[in-house]
Amino acid sequence: MTRSVHSVASDKAPTFQVTHHRSVAIDGTNVFYREAGPTDGPVVLLLHGFPTSSHMFRNLIPALADRYHVLAPDYPGYGQSDMPDRAGFAYTFDHFADLVDGLLDRLGAERYVMYVMDYGAPVGWRIALKHPERVAGFIVQNGNAYDEGLKEFWDPIKAYWADGADASRQALTTLLTLETTIFQYTDGVADRTRISPDNWVHDQALLDRPGNNDIQLDLFYDYRTNLPLYPRLQAYFREFQPPMLIVWGKNDYIFPADGAYPYERDLPDVELHLLDTGHFALEDKADEMIPLIRNFLAQKVPGYEVA
Repeated sequence: MTRSVHSVASDKAPTFQVTHHRSVAIDGTNVFYREAGPTDGPVVLLLHGFPTSSHMFRNLIPALADRYHVLAPDYPGYGQSDMPDRAGFAYTFDHFADLVDGLLDRLGAERYVMYVMDYGAPVGWRIALKHPERVAGFIVQNGNAYDEGLKEFWDPIKAYWADGADASRQALTTLLTLETTIFQYTDGVADRTRISPDNWVHDQALLDRPGNNDIQLDLFYDYRTNLPLYPRLQAYFREFQPPMLIVWGKNDYIFPADGAYPYERDLPDVELHLLDTGHFALEDKADEMIPLIRNFLAQKVPGYEVA
């Protein structure tokens, strides 16, 4: 007699969340973004760091898209967005924030939780200061908002801020090499087998495009404009008390844990988790971070609760 054998689980296939890859012109610049989840759901905006793109969120997006409308743009000069000639395009954090804000307006996103990481922090902070009423909360992964967070790694960049000299600028090109890109993904990581080499292959190919070095050096110099915003930003935290989850790779040399603790001064209810990893924490700690993020959104952010 032939017997049919199957598991109970096979009777119901898991729901697969589709990510769409789109591009739209904002102020004449094509901005690429990933989009997933119900378009009428609460919005989660994912803002990437250097030297990557929305690619860094490829695993997180489907893990949130069953409940939330997830948006992850690429800044100009990164990922699949346009890379205009710097002679006629300002590569600044102010400009990036304006373009992301324009994208949100175009998509009708009037309220959102922002996930900010590395360069995503100064982009997100500017949007928050412009539209504090629109921000439902923050998820912060190795994103700085305090002077304490800029340690030894930043010394050569600070030297460039101080003198603006070409020699100081050119000294920073070592930060754009494959060796440094691999370092960003692997330093402070206990198990390198959790890190896909596709990350640095993808990022370095985009960094190595003709003209991109100068774009990155322009942004290193413009990063100095973030520090004067910190007092305004901290006052914003104190006044509005936005819900905040911090999931921080504590072994990060670029943004060390020294920059995570000061948030507690201004946000007594902040939820802080220091993870045993480095800069790109999502690459090897997504299994720890995703439950924390989902619980935070469902339990701590008004309007994001699970029905």
